[in-house]
Amino acid sequence: MSDLEFIFSMLGEASTIAIMKTKNPIGFVENKKVAKQGGDVAGNARKELEQKTGKKVVSTENYLQLPEKAKRRIK
Repeated sequence: MSDLEFIFSMLGEASTIAIMKTKNPIGFVENKKVAKQGGDVAGNARKELEQKTGKKVVSTENYLQLPEKAKRRIK
């Protein structure tokens, strides 16, 4: 995982927690909506950075470390 992948992952988690603290969701369905909103924040930020840099954030950095069987499932 690259630094940017890690940062955007953390942004999604932190955004979800911040939204959760303000909306106080109860139950699975409400929490799922909040998680989607937090992920959208990170996803939108990632897409904007990719657009401005012309480079993808998501890498295959750890892909080579996977066993061959797991690689076949991904393809």
